[in-house]
Amino acid sequence: MQIGFIGLGSMGSAMALNLVKAGHDVRAWNRSKVAQDSVPGVTLVELAADAFQADAVFTMLSDDIAIREVILDAGLLASAQPGLTHVVTSTISVAFARELEFLHKEAGLGYVSAPVLGRPNVAARGQLNILAAGKADAIAAIEPLLAPLSKKVWKLGENPARANAAKLACNMMIAMAIEAMAEGVVLTESVGLDRADFFELILGTLFSGRAYESYSAQITERSFEPGFKAKLALKDMRLATEASNEIGRTLPMLEAVREGLSKAVSAGLGEKDWSIMADMTVRGGESVASSENNSEKKS
Repeated sequence: MQIGFIGLGSMGSAMALNLVKAGHDVRAWNRSKVAQDSVPGVTLVELAADAFQADAVFTMLSDDIAIREVILDAGLLASAQPGLTHVVTSTISVAFARELEFLHKEAGLGYVSAPVLGRPNVAARGQLNILAAGKADAIAAIEPLLAPLSKKVWKLGENPARANAAKLACNMMIAMAIEAMAEGVVLTESVGLDRADFFELILGTLFSGRAYESYSAQITERSFEPGFKAKLALKDMRLATEASNEIGRTLPMLEAVREGLSKAVSAGLGEKDWSIMADMTVRGGESVASSENNSEKKS
């Protein structure tokens, strides 16, 4: 099958390469220049519009604004190949997902919201969890393409916004888990209990699970090289807040983690992993990384 792909960052590149490995003809475009040898087998095209001349096109761009600029403002839906199905794997707002659904229907194109759970290394192994929602015929058209990308495809119904709300809720809850572990460390280290011992306790009793296992290790090792950047996590918390405001609800824990991420980004740590906010909580507002940044500036 001929597939368009827009957005060849670390996630998008891994996904595009897996589609090539599955035998598909992948034609991709990225906003910045990409070296051909970094995506062997992928055909790099000159224009984003070229990627829409396919049976299906995947979009893995950073946010609502990027998708609007690259696709909507450029009129790509009107010039797309008839019958094309557009799969948006980016984490976007619930409101924008509804807008995209309407615009694709108006253009006579298929639309599927399919945000993913997993880091670039998981994407490279083809082991993402994909949250997919859209009309049954649109899902059926692209389901074979999701197989080489995923460990499991979670079908969430015909309303595309469901997938986006679910993805935002997942990220929100991971952020809450990170903050919960950090606050646990504040209490236990105050009486001399090593954080590694505390995490061994919670993982072996009350809180086993991938998020706790992964992020407790980062907090223990004080290792915050990015798997998911704090600035992107803050964007997702803002989108979750917008969704909660839309239904007239305030979510106190969401407000707390958004504030924590905002402080980390304001401290110049937006490129660090989002678990950096745990380090800031443990240290009372300043992380080791921000201290190092300040020292470098002074020197």
